[in-house]
Amino acid sequence: MNVNDELTLVTKDPWARDQERDLRRTLYQWRHLPGDMIVSDFLACPLAVHSTDFGIIEDVDTVQTDATSDVVSRHFNIQIRDFDDLEKIKMPTVTHNEAAIEFRYQAMCEVYEGIFPVKKVGQTHIWYTPWDYLIRWWGIEEAMLDLVDRPDLVHAGVERMVDAWMEELDQFESMNLLSLDCDNTRVGSGGYGYTSDLPGDDFTADHVQPLNMWGCSNAQIFSEVSPSMHWEFAIEHDLRWLKRWGITYYGCCEPLHRKTDLLRRIPNLRKISVSPWCDTTRIVEGIGTDYAMSRKPNPAILAEEDWQPERARADLRKFLDPARGCHVELIMKDISTVRYKPQRLWEWAVIAMEVAQEYAL
Repeated sequence: MNVNDELTLVTKDPWARDQERDLRRTLYQWRHLPGDMIVSDFLACPLAVHSTDFGIIEDVDTVQTDATSDVVSRHFNIQIRDFDDLEKIKMPTVTHNEAAIEFRYQAMCEVYEGIFPVKKVGQTHIWYTPWDYLIRWWGIEEAMLDLVDRPDLVHAGVERMVDAWMEELDQFESMNLLSLDCDNTRVGSGGYGYTSDLPGDDFTADHVQPLNMWGCSNAQIFSEVSPSMHWEFAIEHDLRWLKRWGITYYGCCEPLHRKTDLLRRIPNLRKISVSPWCDTTRIVEGIGTDYAMSRKPNPAILAEEDWQPERARADLRKFLDPARGCHVELIMKDISTVRYKPQRLWEWAVIAMEVAQEYAL
């Protein structure tokens, strides 16, 4: 992605390099692919929050095809085989190092004095994905077979994961570590969290609660799982989590065109992921104007030998034609490579803005 050393760091100290990296990336995006980008009028100083997580560290073998890329192929070694193994999933413990955050905050204030205000920011949007974790510990083929062969084990595993996420969230809330995400925070697998419906009437500025924020969930590995099993082994368990939030987002890469009836049973759902693998006609009919669609065009167009901008434009129009009048955002994501030609992505961003203007009401 680096062009003309725009992303080349010149600082030496690790803390300074982290600061410089974030600033350079923000400037780079603003110059080359801003889309509907919004930049905050302050610099965030994250609270020094630590969670012990879920107890299992993934055991993975990797294969790298490009030494300059952190996109690798993974083979996950199985760690959950039976009920006893579920005990490996631990309830998280959250801590907040107030001395550390104060040190960071004062350091940032000194560095940016007269340039940028600095603001302490807690835990914003939480990427809740129980199945993304489970599949790494369980094995894909093994988990899919166990949906049929050992459903009680699967239910117990998912329920334990939900318990763990809830335990962590309870601590975030009780320790007053949450911050609003109804701003230029990315929510779910989509875009910004801006909405007039949050933080809501039950909002106290000095203590953010989940009901003032976005929630989300997905089950990407359930792409080929039937609607009834998707509900039974994912969404029905997730409802305990989803009900805690003001409004919610559902989905990521899994095609959901056969499952919109299930999603309508989520009481506070606001936005649905529409991946490249969705049947366009069915998903538009299933969602209509009742929810926002987070449309993800296929990123493979950026990885081909020849860049074809007009085909990229046609692909956007192919979705937006039947979705005209609906609530749509366009999110280019899951990019593994641009073949060392970031200008392709820059040009895609221009095309997307032009096409969006064509279909804007």
